[in-house]
Amino acid sequence: MSDRDGATPEGTSDLEEHRLTAVRLAKVEAMRSAGLDPYPTRFERTAVAAEIRSEHSGMAPGEDSGIEVAVAGRIMNVRDMGKLAFAVLRDWSGDIQLFTTAADDGFESFGALDAGDWVGVTGEVMTTRRGELSVRVRELTMLAKGLRPLPEKWHGLQDVEQRHRMRYVDLIVNEESREVLRLRSAVVRGLRDAFERRGFIEVETPVLQTVPGGGLAKPFETHHNALDMDMYLRIATELHLKRLIVGGVDKVFEIGRIFRNEGVSPRHNPEFTMLEAYWSLADYTDVMELVEKAVAEVAEEVLGTTLVEYGGVSLDLTPPWPRRGLFEITSETTGVEWDLDMPIDTARALALEHGVEAEPSWGVGKIVMEVFEEQVEASLSGPVFVVDYPAEVSPLAKSRSDDPRLVERFEAFVGGWELGNAYSELNDPVEQRRRFEAQARAKALGDDEAHPIDEDFLKALEYGMPPTGGLGIGVDRLIMLLTGQTSIREVVLFPHLRPEG
Repeated sequence: MSDRDGATPEGTSDLEEHRLTAVRLAKVEAMRSAGLDPYPTRFERTAVAAEIRSEHSGMAPGEDSGIEVAVAGRIMNVRDMGKLAFAVLRDWSGDIQLFTTAADDGFESFGALDAGDWVGVTGEVMTTRRGELSVRVRELTMLAKGLRPLPEKWHGLQDVEQRHRMRYVDLIVNEESREVLRLRSAVVRGLRDAFERRGFIEVETPVLQTVPGGGLAKPFETHHNALDMDMYLRIATELHLKRLIVGGVDKVFEIGRIFRNEGVSPRHNPEFTMLEAYWSLADYTDVMELVEKAVAEVAEEVLGTTLVEYGGVSLDLTPPWPRRGLFEITSETTGVEWDLDMPIDTARALALEHGVEAEPSWGVGKIVMEVFEEQVEASLSGPVFVVDYPAEVSPLAKSRSDDPRLVERFEAFVGGWELGNAYSELNDPVEQRRRFEAQARAKALGDDEAHPIDEDFLKALEYGMPPTGGLGIGVDRLIMLLTGQTSIREVVLFPHLRPEG
């Protein structure tokens, strides 16, 4: 008996891999010499592995079905037992065994197979004497000869960085990665359905913008040669979506890629997916109900439950979620009574004691926000809504009527990090200009994340925007929560990494 996996453990030398590749290239040339194409154009598939297993699960050992199928997929291993040969074929739906004997027409074709090859197989569905559901090979067609050996079969691709760099190999050999991809698709579909059920219209807004706005973040810069103008990759979709509210669209949302020229961490990637939504005649309390219900619905649809385990903690996503004030929870956690009326020097000194060095441009509101992010966020297993943020750090949110220094804003926290950010949108163009100008002053003092003044957006507001509730949900973070992943790189198919070497 021989096993032609052709697999290589991680750490295999480049020389050994080169030798194995040379063997496979020789097989390619042998096929061509025999008049066979190792990379044909197409194959007519009639069934996938999961369908075969579902439709023929009740067959007895040694039984023939009389039903012929055409399957296609990647060979994961080959076992040659002399007069019998077996292989495992994997397609996106799962695995199915291939079986052939020396008396079968397809037996000779197995001689050229290696783990990693793509093949098409026509044959009868049957079970072996041991009861393993199989396709008995009548005809085998090479669809793509794999030249590089796969990682060894028992442990797959284990090196985390290599898994992220070579996602194509990771998906071939690691079932968990395939499952995360399936769940990611289901979560995005579930979010889309949740908003469309509520009458929201999905749109697409520009990725390239002349003025980056809608978020406190540093943008990526580029240059448009034909127009000879600097442009920016969007840091949010907010200002364009609110222009649509001005235009009379009642409920609008977008699921799209966002770009922020910032550091990377287990929860941050410079390119990520955000859902933003805007709802006319609603405020942030309406949006709170929308968020908790939509997240619970997606969890129920994807996982079949609103109870999730994350980081060893059991979380119940069932609405309603608790509401906590930002100043209240920051004071409670740090043991300091934070207040917007406290002297700026006092706030700076206390912040330093809690690991935050205040910039010269920061007011008390910004300092407290930084302390909250540094000292409080990670402890919020949630789900919980933190409400009532300083206007200083919320230039696009509507002020509270009882204290204009605070705004009608919330952030949703689950698992120790922010899942979503929302507020009652500022629709007073005069106040919006004043806040943009304050942001511009902060930018002049060195705050790279401050908002620039977007004159066209101000013009749009001057035409009148109705009361509006706005929302941003970090889609990647929601996927992390529902798949139990602690790194965003596990749910982003192609995360950004430093170059090798």
